[in-house]
Amino acid sequence: MAWTAPMTFTANSVLTAAQLNTHLRDNMLETAPAKSTGLSTFFVGNGPNSIVERQLVGATVDTVQTTTSTSYTDLATVGPSVTVATGSQALVMWTASLFSTSTNDASVSWEVTGATSISANTPRQLANKGADFIQGSAVHLETNLTPGTNTFTLKYRTNPAGTATFDNRRIQVL
Repeated sequence: MAWTAPMTFTANSVLTAAQLNTHLRDNMLETAPAKSTGLSTFFVGNGPNSIVERQLVGATVDTVQTTTSTSYTDLATVGPSVTVATGSQALVMWTASLFSTSTNDASVSWEVTGATSISANTPRQLANKGADFIQGSAVHLETNLTPGTNTFTLKYRTNPAGTATFDNRRIQVL
């Protein structure tokens, strides 16, 4: 079903059941309350006079793990990751506890796979240089997605060579 521009009503005109069904009932079935299928969802436009339902999704890994990789990589426990239906944009929020030796950075970024392919990279990183354990969060509006099913996965690295430690890892995508 699709939304139809309502007809212009005139005084004393007789409306048919088909007109009422098309211009009132069918258009009401294209509204957010009629399309809602679950709790905690929201709607976004996916074209002229068209909306789709979306949901905030998130995942957590609460395991202390390390890496000595200077390229973004998985830890022993991969992720966390979430798979979501997106349009061309998504708001990505991530957090982690991280620390490193005093001579290198501990960095966490994310990659996208599925309909889109985006590698983890430094401009979208959360980083800590030093031996103090910090809990940090970052937010990024990704505007270069291919609409469809996309998987967002956290990746980790140290730079330069050393050991980086991560815990309390979370990702949410809206």
